[in-house]
Formats: sequence, structure tokens, C-alpha cells
Amino acid sequence: MPFLGQDWRSPGWSWIKTEDGWKRCESCSQKLERENNHCNISHSIILNSEDGEIFNNEEHEYASKKRKKDHFRNDTNTQSFYREKWIYVHKESTKERHGYCTLGEAFNRLDFSSAIQDIRRFNYVVKLLQLIAKSQLTSLSGVAQKNYFNILDKIVQKVLDDHHNPRLIKDLLQDLSSTLCILIRGVGKSVLVGNINIWICRLETILAWQQQLQDLQMTKQVNNGLTLSDLPLHMLNNILYRFSDGWDIITLGQVTPTLYMLSEDRQLWKKLCQYHFAEKQFCRHLILSEKGHIEWKLMYFALQKHYPAKEQYGDTLHFCRHCSILFWKDYHLALLFKDSGHPCTAADPDSCFTPVSPQHFIDLFKF
Repeated sequence: MPFLGQDWRSPGWSWIKTEDGWKRCESCSQKLERENNHCNISHSIILNSEDGEIFNNEEHEYASKKRKKDHFRNDTNTQSFYREKWIYVHKESTKERHGYCTLGEAFNRLDFSSAIQDIRRFNYVVKLLQLIAKSQLTSLSGVAQKNYFNILDKIVQKVLDDHHNPRLIKDLLQDLSSTLCILIRGVGKSVLVGNINIWICRLETILAWQQQLQDLQMTKQVNNGLTLSDLPLHMLNNILYRFSDGWDIITLGQVTPTLYMLSEDRQLWKKLCQYHFAEKQFCRHLILSEKGHIEWKLMYFALQKHYPAKEQYGDTLHFCRHCSILFWKDYHLALLFKDSGHPCTAADPDSCFTPVSPQHFIDLFKF
């Protein structure tokens, strides 16, 4: 008579003892195959070999999903990903708005992590982060704050690796640390999204970044080829005239005595003042030497304290007046595929695009 039993070597299978030996029960086999096709859990009971406890599969699956979800939420290096790299911006506060038009949502959607890898957009993003740090940090949602500090972390690591424009990042961290100190000291008086301990940890991280940048040492590269000092004077002078920041001119002038001589040229600083400021502003802050000559270099830094200098970026965000969309314009795609960077419905899209400065970006979200 056939014997129906459970084999200890194969839990979950029913076996039948016949004259030819042990065989698996076909009805049980078909049932388990159907369960395997229906879900990934093939058994109704999981045995824990360490402590012998029995867990229900549904509870085990729920706990596993919950751990993954909690890990995703707590992962500070995780940034929200969006397929579209543009966002609607509606100035009117109506119930029929499409999508979101908050500063935090725009910061999440516009792919700043990729933008900092582009040297044309790097200074633009840093300036934008600096403006947010000064006045708009509390306007960001919790997710936007996480993205903000993730991008800031990538910027700092990039500067530590390639030594690109550390002075700009130092200014950003200084403004951010000052803002955080004020917010933490005045907790309860201002709206601060998130736990106070998180903000204290962020401030400690910023202080550590500042110390790393302070200890940054520029490695001297050994190059047997042509160097900057080998260039003729007129070419070196032409390079200095391309700079729009006075501090960059001073920094380059410290490289060699020849560059220092060229960086002190009065005509160079005069051109720089004329580029950034108006003639009426010159008269209000006129600085003369003992011989009666205008000290253009001193005037530049004096005017910079009273008036905003003209900003210059390799690439900026653009705003489409026809579609009310804020986006990055990819010039390579525009030339190759006539792709404007967003689904524009205008007959002549280029005529509708307006470059957006970092301050203009902030102003777009002030109602």
C-alpha cells in the first residue's frame, strides 16, 4: 500500500513510497509550481536555522520592504530623480496650476548635480546656492534641503579633487555657516524644517569642509613643455584682459613677477571698472593718487562694496515666455537635433527664450 509522507530532506514536498522507490506527489508538485509562478515565495513557512523561529512569509516580505523603504529615506546621498529637466513656473497663484512652482520643487527638478560637472554651469550653480544660503534656505522643503546639501557635498569634493575655484566655494560655505548659526541660535523664532540635531550636524559638516579647503595645497605639476611664463607679453596681457573678476587678476599676478607687473596696469583696472559700473558711480567714489591720477584698482574694490558687479556665466538657465517653463538649454542638442530643451509649442522657440540670472531665478518664486 502506498505510503504518503513528508521527507525531511525536501521540506514542502510530499513523497509516495512505491515498489520502485520514493516518488514526489504530482498533485503537490503542480500546486507548488503554480505558487512559484504566482509569486517569488515558494513556501508558506520559512524556518530560521539559527534560532528555530518560524516567520510567516507575508510578514517577512512586509518587513523586507519596510527596511528598504527606510534605508532609501535615510540615505543622505540619495537625490530625487526626475526624467524631465524642466519645470513650469506660474506667477499666478491659482487652483488650476500645472505641477509645482515652489523654489524647492524647482531645485529638485532642474538637475543641478549634472550641471556642476559642466564647467560652463559650475559658477552659476554655486552662485545660486549662495543666494539660497543667504535668504531662502528656510523656503526649501525637507527633500529640497537634502538635495541642496548633497549637491554642496559634490561641489566641495570636486574642488578638493581638481582645485577648481576654491575661493568661490569658500565664500559660499562662509555665508551658509553664518546663516545656519543664526537659524540654530534662534530656533523657535523662525521656521526651520527638520530636527535641530540634523541642522547642527550639517553645520559641523560645513565647518569640516571649510577646514579641508583651508588646508588645500596646490600640487606643482611637472611639465617640460610650454608654460604660461613662456608666452609673449602681449598674449599674457590679453589673457588678463579676459578676466571679469578683480580677485582672479590679483591671484594670477602672484604667479610670476612678469604677471604681477601686468596685473598692476592702470588701463586694465580702468577697463574692468567700466565693464562693471556706470560713470555716475565713478564720481561718487573717486579715488585719486598723490599725483592726481585715478586709482582704478582701489576704485574697483570700493565700487564693489557699494554696487553689485555685472555677473558673467558661461551658461545659465533659460525661461520660455511662451510656455512659462524654466530649463537648461543644451546647445549641442539644439544644433544637432533642433532640441530646445523642453517641449516648446512656439513657432520660433529661440525668440521666446530669456537667460535667467541666479537672482532672477530666486525672484521667479516670490509671489
